Amino acid sequence: MYRHVRTITRDEPISMIKVSVHRPDLTLIDHAYTNDDGSYSVDVPAGETVTVRFDTRHSLNNADSWQPSLVTEVIADDAVPLDRHLAPVGQFADAARGIDILAAGLLTSAVEGPEYAAHATTRLSQIKQDTLFLQHIQAALLEHFTEQTDA
Repeated sequence: MYRHVRTITRDEPISMIKVSVHRPDLTLIDHAYTNDDGSYSVDVPAGETVTVRFDTRHSLNNADSWQPSLVTEVIADDAVPLDRHLAPVGQFADAARGIDILAAGLLTSAVEGPEYAAHATTRLSQIKQDTLFLQHIQAALLEHFTEQTDA
C-alpha cells in the first residue's frame, strides 16, 4: 500500500505522518512515516481486509498540528494506492470530516497508550463542528483522553 498524505487546505505534502495498518482485531500489521514529499509505503498481506490510520506521533513536533484520519475495510495489496488529506487542528469540520476524525480518535483510544493522550486532548478540543451528536462523541473522547492524562 502506498501513496501520499497532503493538506486538505492547500494539497501540500505532509511529512512525518504515521500510517498504521491494523487487522480487524486492531493488531498492528505494519506502519511507516511519510517523507518530505508526503509519500509513504507500507507492506501489507495481499487480500487481507485492513484499517488504515493516518496520524501524528506523540514524540514528533507535528503532534498537535494535524487531525487524524481513518479508512476502514480496505482490501490490502502492495499495489493499492491510498491518498489521504488531513485537516489542520483548529479548522471547522463538516459532518463527514468530523466523523472521520472522531472515528480515528476511537481507534486511537484502543491502540495508543497514555503518552498519546495529551496530544489527543489538544487536537480534539479544537475541532469545530456544528452537529450536536458529533459534539457528544467528541466530549466522550475528550473525557477518555483527559482521564488518561490525569492518571
